Order: sequence, then C-alpha cells, then structure tokens
Amino acid sequence: MPAPEPPVDLDTAEHGALVHLPRVTDDAAVPTDPRRSDVDEWGRSERMRALARQLYDPVYRHLFRAEWEGLDKIPTDGGALLVANHAAAIPSDAPVIMHGIETELQRPVYGLADNLFKSLPFVGTMWSRVGGVTAHPDNAYRLLREQHQLVLVFPEGSKGPAKHYSQRYRLRRFGRGGFVEIAMRAGVPVVPIAVVGAEESMPILLNIPQLAKAFGLPYAPITANHLLFGPLLGSILYLPAKFKLRVLDPVHFDIEPDLPRYSKSRVMDEAEAIRQQIQEALFDMLRTRESVWFG
Repeated sequence: MPAPEPPVDLDTAEHGALVHLPRVTDDAAVPTDPRRSDVDEWGRSERMRALARQLYDPVYRHLFRAEWEGLDKIPTDGGALLVANHAAAIPSDAPVIMHGIETELQRPVYGLADNLFKSLPFVGTMWSRVGGVTAHPDNAYRLLREQHQLVLVFPEGSKGPAKHYSQRYRLRRFGRGGFVEIAMRAGVPVVPIAVVGAEESMPILLNIPQLAKAFGLPYAPITANHLLFGPLLGSILYLPAKFKLRVLDPVHFDIEPDLPRYSKSRVMDEAEAIRQQIQEALFDMLRTRESVWFG
C-alpha cells in the first residue's frame, strides 16, 4: 500500500496523558463484545494493522524482497525515534520499514506524516488505523516519552519524494533539526536507517509545479510508472526494485530530558551528523549493489 507523506519538522513538545499500548501480535484476541473497539487514542487498530501486514507481506517479500542489516540495533523495549531517508513519488519506504520491524521484532511502529493525509476522506481514517499519526511535536513527545513507542520520521519531508531521478540517493537538508530536539526532550535515542531501493520503485521523471500549486500539493510528478502502466495504475503500482535496509548505531544524547530549551546549534550539529551518517551508508550500499532489481 502507498506510504503517507513524510512529517513536517518537529521543534517543540508538551506533556500528555500516560497510556500503555500493547505489543504487536497478529493473533491478538478479538473482543467478544461487538461494541468494543481496539482502536487506540491515535486511531491505530491492531486488527487492521494485522490485516495490513497480511496483505502487504507478498509485496514486502516478493516484489521488494526486503533485506535488513543490523535490525538487532533497534531497541526491543522503550521509546526510540527511527529516522530514514525518503523517496519515490508515492513513498514506498515507510510501509517497508514498518512492516519489517513489526514482523521481525513484534513491536508496533507509529509513522509521523503530514496532516494532509489525515484530512482526506477514507484515506485519512485508513492511514490512522494502520499506524499513521499527524506529525506534531506533542504527538511525537507523548509516543516516545510517555508511551515508550517506536516512532518513524523522515526529516527530509516532502523534499525527499519530490526529487528527480537524477538526484536519487542525495539527501536533502534535515529541516531545522526538530527531530533531534524531540529525541532530547523525550530522553530517547535516534536510530538512523539507510534505505536503498525506494528511489527506483517509483522514480520521478518530471515535476509539474503549476499542477501542484493548483491542487495545493507539495509536488505533482510524472513517473516511469505512469509511462509504463498509465496514469491510474502508475499511481499505485511500484517497480520491483530490491530493497536493502541498514540500521546504523543508535545515537544517544548525553543530556537531561524535559529541559525548557535546548541549544539550537547543538541540535543542528547533531541533525547534520545523523544526515551525514545516513548519506555515507547509502553511498557504501550503492557501491556494493550488484543490480537495482536483483541485488
């Protein structure tokens, strides 16, 4: 299924209510009372998420043939902010990351994304049911600090998926480093993830800024998929690019959580260092890749 658009920059956070959420299990008991619901305060339904995993698994295993390196570096308990590069006109990396972690580690992953998707009829509801959360500092803080969850964020924002194919695997600026400040305030590590394969799954050949402006979209692309499958199917069918994902060492900040403010210069320095780590990992992975489609 297509991934939601990436989050906006995260800069501030406030406290929220404490809620404990269950770990992911595909065979979780279904309430006997039909009036009861398993939908949590974020709109996520474990039954819907289990169904999504079941439907998406063939795409993950047979179309993208996802391969992980360093998956054991993702904490099995406690909060952590997962940060990755972002690509494809309709991003394919978010569902791959969420599916892999949930199936391998049995931990739920909440993906932060732009409020645009929350506002879309039906799409917004389904996005929430499978783990999408509006990108807002308050939401990120509560999930990380108070609920000890894994949260996925793409600091490139819409600049990542909007890249022309000729600019693939060249990371854009990581916003103003808001994701680092959230991690500091929540007292959790940042876990960088380098993703190879998404760039080729739906590569952009041309952007039409006038069309994007007319519809209030961040970009309006013409992709290779559109040329191969037509305008409708080309918007939902991915090319069979092989995915490789490398989890880098978690970044811990030796700083007290919940301070009223954090040094902007340090936040920016840490954000740039994390961006550079992911960029170097991508270049290394590309050097050893035998084929876009097979290895």
